[in-house]
Formats: sequence, structure tokens, C-alpha cells
Amino acid sequence: MRSRRGWIRRARAPVAPAAGPPRAAHHLDWQPVRPQIHPIPSGTRDVLPDEMRELRAITEAVRGVFERDGYGEVWTPALEHEAVLGRGGGAPPAYRVFDDHGEVLALRTDMTVPIARVVATRYAGAEPPLRLCYFAHAYRAVRPHRGQMREFLQAGIELIGAPAPHGTAEALTVLCHALDAAGLRDYRIGLGDASLYPRLLDRIGVPEAARPQILHELVARDFVALEGELGRAGIDDGDAELLLRAPQLRGGPDVLAGAEGPLADAVAGLRRVHELLAPEVAARVIFDLGLVRDLGYYTGAVFDVYDPALGAPLGGGGRYDDLLGRFGCPLPAVGFALTIDRLHIALTGEEGDR
Repeated sequence: MRSRRGWIRRARAPVAPAAGPPRAAHHLDWQPVRPQIHPIPSGTRDVLPDEMRELRAITEAVRGVFERDGYGEVWTPALEHEAVLGRGGGAPPAYRVFDDHGEVLALRTDMTVPIARVVATRYAGAEPPLRLCYFAHAYRAVRPHRGQMREFLQAGIELIGAPAPHGTAEALTVLCHALDAAGLRDYRIGLGDASLYPRLLDRIGVPEAARPQILHELVARDFVALEGELGRAGIDDGDAELLLRAPQLRGGPDVLAGAEGPLADAVAGLRRVHELLAPEVAARVIFDLGLVRDLGYYTGAVFDVYDPALGAPLGGGGRYDDLLGRFGCPLPAVGFALTIDRLHIALTGEEGDR
């Protein structure tokens, strides 16, 4: 019979005692059970009760903020038609299957594209803005040996029909409310603009053929490779210096105030967002003019959440003003997602530093 601690109680034949009072005919002996290894897919994990209680406490705190700020929770299928996900321009699917009709289905890579589909299908005639939130697993093609997860729980919002800068300021405010409610203390939000660098490339006249690799190096934050690509594109020294310097500018509002020439025009939208933020939210923001997210639907302000207790962003988001139009419902939109596992790690790290 298995006990609570993973041991097995076995009966064994009695051994004649050397001396002393008589013993019972049988007695119980405890022997350890050799653990058996039954593997699970790479990039996934089991969550046991103690940790599950902590994760649930985090999600309930975040859910309370979303509800208080007027965001209604939605749920979508984990499986979507691959063509639908492809139309959204998000991350490529990690898992594909065929259904019994021969249709190609894929596990969702995030919730933004499925919610865009929901809005276009179910809320086409609704009066914007729409405020929706979710708590759902997403699935990505990643490199598990680097500690990345293929399956992860996200909590997020989508604000549909609220243009910049007011919609962006609201999303950042809800993000701070959620992190505060979860108990995170030392976080900062890196804020940039996905359109800033492409605008500079337009202004300078960088050839279209050279742009994909230039943007790839920018996403990778490989400035040595970026310099090489700018040289191969035949960009003159002055313009190349601007394109190298701009994405390395990072700091407080002085970063925006010090922008000149083409860069001043590019940061105007960020300046308007900053003016709308409450002081306690603005204090959390670090302007990062080189911040570019690798999902293809972002069009304007983008942001990542950082905490000293974690070496990677624990969430992020931004504006995707063109995505709804791909589903026949052209509306501006902004949203963010928090990775609950990473938020949990950051909270645990902060508690360890106290």
C-alpha cells in the first residue's frame, strides 16, 4: 500500500529474536520506492499544489484589477485555423494538427490574434471602445535549453477602438495597476515605438531590399551587425551614425527632450503618451528608442516589463492599429500580456531580497 510520502509498506516474514519477549508473527517494514521517469514534452512542466496556490493568488489579484478597470474576460479555443493565425502576422505556430475534415489547425501563439477574430466576428456592430481581458495558455516554438517555455500562461488585456495616445496611456495604467496588485515592487516599463525606426529608414531613404536584415539586427540588439548592414546598404556616415545612435538612447523624459532633427519627429507620439500618464505610472517608465518587438502586427508604441529579479521581460505589449483591419473590422487597438510564471519568479526573487 502506498503511503502519503511515496513509500510502500511491505509485510515480511518474522526473524527469530536472539533474546527478549516474544514478537508478533509479522511486522511492517518501510522501503523507499525507486522513482520512475515518465518524460513530458520539452518546454513544458508540471505544477504541483503549493506552487499552484501561489500562481492562483497572482491571477486572482490581476483579475480583480481587470474587472475593476472595466475589462470583461473572454475565452477562445486553444486550437485555431492556421490560416486565421497566419492572417494576424503573429509568431509562427509551434504545433499543427489536421482535424477530421482535413483542415489544418494550430495551437494559438498568443491571444491577440484570436481576440481580433472574436471582435470582427461577434462585435462588428458594437460601439467602441471594447475592453476585453483573458487568462489563457499560449504555445510557441522556442529553445527550451535556454530556459524558454513552449507552453505558458498569460494574463492580458486588449483595448479595441481607443486610438493613441489616450488608449496607450490607459493600457500602461492598467498594466501598472495589475503589477502593483500582484505585489511587484521594483519593476520598470521600457517604452518605445515600433514605427520609429522604420520612419527613420524612410526619411533617410534606405533601400527596401536592405531593410529586413537591418530590422532583424535591431530586434536582436546586435549593434555590431547593424553597423555592418548599414555599411552594406551604402548609407552615408552621418545618416548611419543617427541610425546607430537612436536605438541606443534610453532613459527618462530627457531622452525625448533631447531628440533633434528627424528623431524629434519620431518621438512626438511618445511625448504625448508621457504627458497623459499619472505621476505614479510615469515614474515607472523608461524610454527605450531601440525597443522593437518581434511580432509582426505592432504599429506604434511598444513596451516591455522588466524587474531586477528576472533576467528577461516578464510581459509586454503595444499598439496594433492595423490588425483588426485584416479581419474586416478596422479599429485601432492596444494591449499587453503578462507571463504568469515569470511574474511568479520575479515576486519570489524580490521576496528573497527583503
